[in-house]
Amino acid sequence: MYIGIDDTDSKNGMCTTYLAAVLVERLQNYGEVVGHPRLVRLNPNIRYKTRGNGAIAVQLEEKSGYAARIEDVVVRTVEEMAEFDAPNTNPGIVILDEIPEEVKNFSKRAVQDIVAIKEAIDLAGRYGQVRAFKNGRGVIGALAAVGATLEEDHSYELIAYRQRERCGTPRHIDERSAFEANKATYPLTWDTVDITNNTIVFSPSSPCPVLFGIRGDDVDAIQKAFEMIRSEPVERHIVFKTNQGTDAHLMQGGMTSVKEERSYILGGAVSAPPHTIEGGHVIFSIAENGHKIDCAAYEPTKNFRDVVRKLCVGDEVTVYGAVKGHTINLEKIEIKSLVECFVRQNPICKCGKRMKSVGCNQGYRCKKCGTHAEASEHILIDRELDLGLYEVPPSARRHISKPLIRMSGNVHPSI
Repeated sequence: MYIGIDDTDSKNGMCTTYLAAVLVERLQNYGEVVGHPRLVRLNPNIRYKTRGNGAIAVQLEEKSGYAARIEDVVVRTVEEMAEFDAPNTNPGIVILDEIPEEVKNFSKRAVQDIVAIKEAIDLAGRYGQVRAFKNGRGVIGALAAVGATLEEDHSYELIAYRQRERCGTPRHIDERSAFEANKATYPLTWDTVDITNNTIVFSPSSPCPVLFGIRGDDVDAIQKAFEMIRSEPVERHIVFKTNQGTDAHLMQGGMTSVKEERSYILGGAVSAPPHTIEGGHVIFSIAENGHKIDCAAYEPTKNFRDVVRKLCVGDEVTVYGAVKGHTINLEKIEIKSLVECFVRQNPICKCGKRMKSVGCNQGYRCKKCGTHAEASEHILIDRELDLGLYEVPPSARRHISKPLIRMSGNVHPSI
């Protein structure tokens, strides 16, 4: 039995993963949970999402004769815990006995594209049980979570939850212990802290029940890090198998075929140099076969912008990120090749002084000795930029974006 649930939280509280942790405990009398529950991040650009756009699925080897009771427990748990009063909370439940290829394909599209509520409800009803609350949007995530078998790539996350009476109050976590845990377990765990920007990144600021989450590729290392964290009391914790850190949302594409609210990998040559706009955001353009698109490294990407600022027109790059307003919001960039780049400077006189411009198209003259020169000098600059992949820092990284520490080749991880 595969149980999928989504859209039970709101911006003001709850978390679908917390509901999953409670549900796993309640189901223990009716069957055995197979492996780790799944946490599946869907298309991160969806306008209807509350926070991380994550859905959950539980695989249960049910005891004979308990199927109806299990369905009742699942529905009752959602009805008890979901934020029904929130206008954008529309829970969905899906229960299947198998995962057909059609459901797997739907799951992939829900992670990369935009799918309709009706399609999800119809597909779920074709193969199993479906329960749609309010407008039923949560059925999309519930079905996608069931269909995400995570066979190609996956990671794990241990999520620790707060005592209920503490929800909505400031979290108490010893930040030094988080840095110590990261030092002891990185790179088997990642995105616990942002060393460059001297901040922790594994704990949310929302009023949800999550205290912190430790992500990584090795469950033992994640457990070790968890045991090293000093914090307020933990009510419960659970380990999820997840598509976080996999880049599952990215699609290969061309500039003529990109759509808003999707994420792509696009190649091209820098066609307009980087410039900084109000707010500290850095913008440049790339072009391919006469088509161009803007790329943005926004202020929260911090030191990543220093890499982008070093680009010159003609550099060959591959960009990774979401399309919004026909602009790629950069998550990663690969520098494929660099052109020779020159800066124009006033010529230096034989006396050692740099000349001054006489006027438009009138050349240059040395104020000290009067020597005249017709043209400026073009100086070859040191690019100070290595080829390879660069990424935004952990503090700006999306749940689903793959950290470079998980990738091979010429990479420059941001820690």
